[in-house]
Amino acid sequence: MAAEAGTKIPLVTLSSGHSMPVMGLGTFEHPFDPEKAKTAVLEAIKIGYRHFDTASLYGSEGALGEAIAEAVQLGLIESRNDVFITSKLWWNDNHPDLVLPAIRSSLRNLKMEYLDLYLIHWPVSVKPGPITFPIRRENIVPFYLKGVWEAMEECQRLGLTKSIGVSNFTTKKLEELLAFAKISPAVNQVEMNPSWRQQKLTEYCAQKGIIITAYSPLGGQSMSGRNLVLTSDVLTEIANAKGKSVAQISLRWLYEQGASIVVKSFKKERLMENIEIFNWELTDEERLKINTIPRQKMCTVEVMLSKEGSLTSVDLADIEVVEI
Repeated sequence: MAAEAGTKIPLVTLSSGHSMPVMGLGTFEHPFDPEKAKTAVLEAIKIGYRHFDTASLYGSEGALGEAIAEAVQLGLIESRNDVFITSKLWWNDNHPDLVLPAIRSSLRNLKMEYLDLYLIHWPVSVKPGPITFPIRRENIVPFYLKGVWEAMEECQRLGLTKSIGVSNFTTKKLEELLAFAKISPAVNQVEMNPSWRQQKLTEYCAQKGIIITAYSPLGGQSMSGRNLVLTSDVLTEIANAKGKSVAQISLRWLYEQGASIVVKSFKKERLMENIEIFNWELTDEERLKINTIPRQKMCTVEVMLSKEGSLTSVDLADIEVVEI
């Protein structure tokens, strides 16, 4: 199949001047199996993936770094420079004095000298310490965005990362950031799919030169309720008419919105299917139908918090991500 020879995934130029493949492989899985992840990364590289997304939270940095090193040894790529690596700063390190130690820790895990993109994972801070779940409500503290972003800018100036950005930021948070940022965020990684369409945020980011990266592009895993993307009658009808899968319709829709995409699958056939979306397009009628799909958001701050306790220093309404 053509994908086996190495499908060419389009690139997008970030505001930093660096290029990023528009389709990336996500590495979050719970429970996490390092060997399974390494095998998937190697298969993905063979197929044509060059963008890999991890985070300190995921526990996948080490396995990803080993897979990239093995890919070089096997001659699948010439060097680490041939891949685009994203990692993220978690809540416990979301403090000005902990950003540099956090990125250096990620680089040690990856056994790499630099990241291509480093993101503030959420505009939320908790008291420093080990990552634990669920997160105790009383451990959430005010988020000092200006100080944290200045430390992120220092990461880029020092060459520890080529680009910096954010994740789960609303237009309100982006406006706050852009008011003082010396280096604008190159990317805002957010939940986005046909059931969580992010129209206003998409328009805002386009105006500001910020690339949206969509996570949970196929609707994500729900702890309560069904996935409105993969079970969508609208998407199923379009998929059947075009001879495509529902997943391909969802991914193509995102690509046509100008978003880059991080999709997680460790199955070879899915890895191949997910990148075969670039040589066809949706019709205007199909796009209008997609806009009628009921809205459903999966990933929220609330689901990560303990049921007990109270937020003593932060209003949840200020940190929860809603479509705006």
